[in-house]
Amino acid sequence: MRQAGPHAGRGDVPAGERSRRRTSAAGANVRGAGSAGAAPDLPVLVRETVEPRWPSFRLGLPSLDGLTRRRGNGLVRLLHVDGAPVVVAASGTTFAARAATEEAAREGIARMRFASGIDDDLAEFHAMFRDDPLLGRAIRARPWLRVRRNPDPFVSLAWAITEQLIEVVRANAIQRRLIAAYGPRYGSLRDAPDAATVAGLAPAEIDACGLAPKRTLALRRAAREVAAGRVALVRDETARGGAASGARVAGDRSRGDVPVAPARLVEDARAALVAGPSGADFQRLLAIPEIGTWTIEVLASNGLGRLDVVPAGDLNYLKLVGRLTTGNPRAVADEDEVRGFFSAYAPYAGMAAQYLSGPARTLPSPRPGGTRWSAGSPRTVAA
Repeated sequence: MRQAGPHAGRGDVPAGERSRRRTSAAGANVRGAGSAGAAPDLPVLVRETVEPRWPSFRLGLPSLDGLTRRRGNGLVRLLHVDGAPVVVAASGTTFAARAATEEAAREGIARMRFASGIDDDLAEFHAMFRDDPLLGRAIRARPWLRVRRNPDPFVSLAWAITEQLIEVVRANAIQRRLIAAYGPRYGSLRDAPDAATVAGLAPAEIDACGLAPKRTLALRRAAREVAAGRVALVRDETARGGAASGARVAGDRSRGDVPVAPARLVEDARAALVAGPSGADFQRLLAIPEIGTWTIEVLASNGLGRLDVVPAGDLNYLKLVGRLTTGNPRAVADEDEVRGFFSAYAPYAGMAAQYLSGPARTLPSPRPGGTRWSAGSPRTVAA
């Protein structure tokens, strides 16, 4: 009889035992989360074992802002529901939450399920694009990939504002300072400050965390809109049409052509966002100086779960599309070219962007250099 040794693999453990271990791990992570320091009692523990709508699933990584943390073989996050703390942990496909009430615990689990993408039905996306010349290799290598999200849409909006026109490392440092100075605590865990807290801060208090003065004013105004209820930031679980959807672009994929949309198919991004789900909220936010299309597209994708949206102004996508469409590793596309490129993957432009942002070994090589780019200098990004 085969015996399980210290290096026994996943196949040595029965599926039922693996599920039991994940359930126990998620519960243990919740129980231990508030052990450090004084914390209010959270007497209600709720567990849910979820069947992923797309069967290939893995939990994501801890968040760069330090809010979602690795705990054992799972993740743990402090959230707040109506101002009350909820500690949520996930291990495998099991989610557990501890809160003052069952309703709050289940809401916390729902938010973490949304953030993990476990309820996304990606069968259509995989059927459409698993043999795509550009995406196919990456999709087959990582069928479990989801768009990474924030369980709190206001935090997604706030962080998008802090990330404007600066490096990710600097933005993460600003976010961590805001959390440390103004975020609520439960034991060793921290949450981000909510909209009402940010709205009540003086500009100098936010500036002291490293944010540029213009971004500070934009963040405070956005927080006031959310805190007053004028901007709801409600997730639309069925939303896929909108900013990046539309007619698919014809192309001979059998030859491996890079999809490029003609200019007539590239809609005005702001008009498309305002016309789609949450359009009234987006319109109010876009009226705030220093909040533009990129910020709203990040909110729509990472905060509200829109799989059809790509933050086209992101420098990584500008460089990626420039490289793929010209063969020049230094080329930089413009926003319209990025939207045109990803329109070929509607209504899953966001998923396509996620895969093309993956490891270089799963991405196609750029087309050979030629006369299209060799005669001119690389384009630059507009401010």
